[in-house]
Parts: sequence; structure tokens; C-alpha cells
Amino acid sequence: MPEEVISFAVPSGDGAVTGHVARSNLLGIYHPHLPAPAADAAAEVAAALERPIASRPLAELAANASSAVIIASDHTRPVPSKLLLPPMLAELRRGNPAIRITILIATGCHRAPTRAELLRKFGDGIVGHEEIAIHDCGDAAMLRHAGQLPSGGELLVNRRVLECDLLLAEGFIEPHFFAGFSGGRKSVLPGIAGRASVLANHCGEFIAHPKARTGILDGNPIHRDMLYAARQVKLAFILNVVLDPAKRIVRAFAGAAEAAHRAGTDFLAQYAQVAVPEADIVITGNGGAPLDQNVYQCVKGMSCAEAVVRPGGVIVLCAECRDGHGGESFFRHLCDNTPEELLRTIGATPRGGTVPDQWQYQILARILTRASVIVVTGKEHHAMLRAMHLEAASSVDEALALARHRLGAAAKVAVIPDGVSVIPVPMR
Repeated sequence: MPEEVISFAVPSGDGAVTGHVARSNLLGIYHPHLPAPAADAAAEVAAALERPIASRPLAELAANASSAVIIASDHTRPVPSKLLLPPMLAELRRGNPAIRITILIATGCHRAPTRAELLRKFGDGIVGHEEIAIHDCGDAAMLRHAGQLPSGGELLVNRRVLECDLLLAEGFIEPHFFAGFSGGRKSVLPGIAGRASVLANHCGEFIAHPKARTGILDGNPIHRDMLYAARQVKLAFILNVVLDPAKRIVRAFAGAAEAAHRAGTDFLAQYAQVAVPEADIVITGNGGAPLDQNVYQCVKGMSCAEAVVRPGGVIVLCAECRDGHGGESFFRHLCDNTPEELLRTIGATPRGGTVPDQWQYQILARILTRASVIVVTGKEHHAMLRAMHLEAASSVDEALALARHRLGAAAKVAVIPDGVSVIPVPMR
């Protein structure tokens, strides 16, 4: 009697790819155990705004403010801004109909979004009728000094956040591979910070710190810098949401920046932490579009697998990579050096010598010293991936065949379909 074969799906682009594993090889398929999404997402957001955490309601905060800035996520983040921004805008204007509002797009060190990307994310009601400014981390005229980070770097931020009377942010909370969690203070640093400040915060010393890992805030030096930045610019109020793997709102958190963010991370941690046994092969993804748009972003999903793959094992990462590698510096450093060489160089680089994308190729190099990585994506990207010391396959089953050829037919497989939504707790 033939052995049972288990099918599974991993998000990729706007869809999913399917793989198959014999039951005897499969350790399990691991998901975050989130509650069901809100039956009415708009009502969930409204309820959070009506009962803010450790803060007066937004309308009251706006009453004596002549100007407000809302920091909003960019096109690389799956924040449901069409649901978050309209009620924030309405509450501000309910409290003060004359208030001047600017929506500041937090690009961090990413490229500026196109108009089409803005329309897709925010809708014409906002793009066509609200004042929108796009942050540029390299534009000196846009930046102002706001203090010295605990890391020692200068805190430079978009001048608009220092010139307004009331600073707010929207965003979402998910596990983050070196900041612990996304959301909250991250809207400021790196969101609307100068490049020099981002580089100081993302230095090799901090990235290598044992507390700079998924799901860890306390003792995390990267988080400490970010908190300082948010306090310095007086981030007064946030509206953050927790999303399920289908990008539906599970819970909304609004209120004072630190208290609301901590409430959100505490909520998420209890559901996102998943015990996963050490595996020979870990199959995962980067949550589909837009987070799997390039290899740069997909390091996040790989880092999830890194926590539970055995030394010398294989990580299979499923991603569309529609934008290719995601950064020329990232690409060239991985092409021109072995992972071991990169780690040695970064280890000898002082905090002040951090260069753009260093953190991303540092983490990928660290992963590659532990395991091989096979990326399941279109054939047009295969040569690029191999140049970066990665491997490539066109399907999950092809990648599994490559991994089994290397590790043997009895290799044990763990599947984490959405690697950016899970905090894996290794079972030794």
C-alpha cells in the first residue's frame, strides 16, 4: 500500500505554490494560532479608536493642535491603510475641523512608491484629496537633528515630525527578525529617519546581538534605539493592527505609542509563538505579496527557518521575487564574497562604519553558514540567485528533491507556510 502523501500550500506573490511530502517525513505544518479575524474590520478599528490605551481619544488630542502628521507605511508593507487612515482623519477633524493634516509616507531606506502603488495602498479618496509627503532618508534638506541615539549615532528625522503639533502613526504588528516586532516606534526609526541614523541603529554589532531576534524586545539594542527616537519626536498616538496570514485584521490597538504597541506585541506573542522541532529541511515563505517582492525582503522568512533548521540542513523559501534581488549593494556583496568572508568583514566594522544593506546581507550570510537555501521562484531569477550563493528551483517538489538528494530520503521536513508571521520556539 503506497504511503500517504501530504499536500501543503505556501503563499507566493498573489497566490500560492503547492508541495508534497510523505507523511513519514513530515514533522508538521506550523501556523500561528491566531484568533479568527474580526467579523467587521471597520468596527474593530473604530472600537480601538473609541477606547484608546493610556491616552485621551484622538479627537480630544486634536482639539488644541493646529497641525498633525500621520506617519503611514509604504508600499512594501501589507498595512490595510484604506481601513486605518479614514477613521483617523475623521477623528482628527471631528476634534478640530481646521486642523492641517499631512500624511508622511515612511519609506525608511526604501525607494519612493509610485503613484500607482500609492493608489493601490491608500485609494483615490486619500491620494486625490489629502496632503501626502514622501520621506527621503538621503535628502539633507528634509532632515533635522533630534538627539543622539543610545547606539551613539545622530538621530536625524524628517523635519515635518518636529514641526507639527500632533504626531501619529498607523501600522501593523508582526514578528520582526531583528527588531523583535514591527509597528509602533518603528514608524519613526527607520520609517522617517535619516540614512545615517538607520545605519547606526542597524550596525553589525547590534544585528549580531543575541537579543536582536524575532519576538524579543527587552534587552534588544535595536529596539532601545527605536524607542528613544519615538520619544524624541513625541510620537503621541498610534493605530496598529495584528493581521492573519490572509492579511485580515484580527485585532486593532490604538492609543499612546508605547503602551498601545506593547499591548499589541503581548497579544501577538501568545499566538505567534509556535514550538517547532529541529528539522533537516524547513519549507517556508515570506507571506506572499507585497513582502516577497524581492530577495532582500525574503531574508525575513529565511530567518524564521534558520531558528529550527539543523546545522547543515536545507531551507526552502517560496517567493515570487517580482522585483529581483531588491538592492544593488545587497546583491553585489553577496555575489563578491563568501558568507564567511562577509561575516568576518562586518565583525571588524565599527558602528560608525555601517553601510547600506549591511544588516540584510549580514543576516543572510549568517543563515548561509548554518544551512543551504533553495528559493522557489520563476526561472528568470535562477541565475541571479545562484550568483548570490543561493540555490533555485521552479517548484516546491523540485526543491525537495534537491534537498533529499543531499540529505537522504529519510530527511525530516517542517513546513512553516508564512515565515514572517511565526515566532518559532525550537524543540531540541
